[in-house]
Amino acid sequence: MAERDSNERAERAYGADVAPYIEASQVITAQLQPGDEVLTYTQLAAGVDATIAGRNSAASASLRYERDIGYGDAVDSDTVSGIARASLSLYRQGITLEAGGLASRTSVDGSGFSSVGQIAGNEGSTSQIYSVYAGPAIQTRSGPMQISGQYRLGYTRVESPDALALAPGEEPVDIFDDSVTHNAALRVGLAPGTVAPVGVGVGGGWNRQDISNLDQRIDDKYVRADVTLPVSPTLALVAGVGYEDVEVSSRDAVLDADGTVLLGPDGRLVTDESQPRRIAYETDGLIWDVGVMWRPSRRTSLSATLGRRYGSTTYYGTLSYAPSRNSGLSVAVYDNITGFGGQLTNALDLLGTDFTAVRNPISGDLGGCVIGVEGNNCTLAQLNSLRSSVFRNRGVSASYSAVAGRTSFGIGAGYDRRSFIGAEETVLAAVDGVVDESYYIAANIAHQLDRNSGLSAGAYASWFDAGAGNLGDGIGYSASLAYNRDIWRGLTGIAAVGIDGISRDDDLADYSSASALLGLRYTFD
Repeated sequence: MAERDSNERAERAYGADVAPYIEASQVITAQLQPGDEVLTYTQLAAGVDATIAGRNSAASASLRYERDIGYGDAVDSDTVSGIARASLSLYRQGITLEAGGLASRTSVDGSGFSSVGQIAGNEGSTSQIYSVYAGPAIQTRSGPMQISGQYRLGYTRVESPDALALAPGEEPVDIFDDSVTHNAALRVGLAPGTVAPVGVGVGGGWNRQDISNLDQRIDDKYVRADVTLPVSPTLALVAGVGYEDVEVSSRDAVLDADGTVLLGPDGRLVTDESQPRRIAYETDGLIWDVGVMWRPSRRTSLSATLGRRYGSTTYYGTLSYAPSRNSGLSVAVYDNITGFGGQLTNALDLLGTDFTAVRNPISGDLGGCVIGVEGNNCTLAQLNSLRSSVFRNRGVSASYSAVAGRTSFGIGAGYDRRSFIGAEETVLAAVDGVVDESYYIAANIAHQLDRNSGLSAGAYASWFDAGAGNLGDGIGYSASLAYNRDIWRGLTGIAAVGIDGISRDDDLADYSSASALLGLRYTFD
């Protein structure tokens, strides 16, 4: 299992830990709500867990293919899931290639609310998410001049679910299809104490997102100058001023002769290419910010900023604290304008390159968080809505992971607020100003009982409040407990139990199921 290798990995500065495996299991699932059907199926899987660390490069990945063979009324299925993050040195003068990817299942209903994984009895509302990004980054200097920059090209796709759970009279939201994102930034500056007591810099950035649903587009460009004033060896004040131009636009949907919105075969709105592009949001003018940077040691850093952007007050910041090489706390406060694809690729970019993926031991699905001592480790936990519309995204996320002796654990929590943006006199006008809010918490722990056996447990819960419609609040949850024992030369026995579900406040059926697994895994050396 991936968890049992975490101690050894933490003790190695460089090297590779690659563990391909095959797995065969028998699973029984009992519906608790809305029915009481009992399903059995055989689960066959192949995958690899890997962590590679070099002097200037690092990568972590967990990839898995699973085939479920159902008996009786159980449905056959094929699933590909995985998460990966890499930073590869291209040149010794601070140029790297950054890349990441994700494949995961999620359950989704008519409000757009999604919950990690698939729930028995609710297979028709399950969707598959794919996301990848890559691009160069530079961190170097020329004489006293510091140069930093990056470019990210990302692609995200969500497969349409076969069906969506709808309350009486409820119209389904338009589920995100796919998007292409471009994100670039460059800054040139002088550090404090090089040619002047204060540090100065100039830079700019560009965020472009093209969303296939109704041809939505975000085009955000800015330039700014900044100054850094040291107050002490560990504390500095920062300020910046600049100019920004932001535009969000889209096209309308195709209507029939009666003015009814038409849906395509995938259940999504059909874009009317004959209509001109409509402006949903635009602002340009002065932007500014003031803040503080605190770095008392190599293991602790804090930045907090308050200012004006997107035509209103903004605030954001980060905290990173690593009390030891095997533990780390990360907190991020964010505020941006984005779409679902842009939010996902940004979350992958912030994921650390040294982590252990946590999976549901029964379904094989990825958990909301990974175990890692750097970066934002709760990529999947933040994705609580699959609405296609562009939104102003504000929130906070926090995660803590640690390896202590035979035990590794992680916990993450956060709050996410999305205020959607839609153009007047289009079908998206109905969502303009609608606010979705979500809270999430995820935790996992693995303990090596002895040389040959171990226990692992995980739990995840998310609360979602849809800002429009009849669905009200929703809660998605999952919990599992697994025991693994080495039998002989890479052959491991696995026993696990778990519960998964979605609960809603309104007139919709709740789904919940309990499952048990007994299987064997062979890990190749």
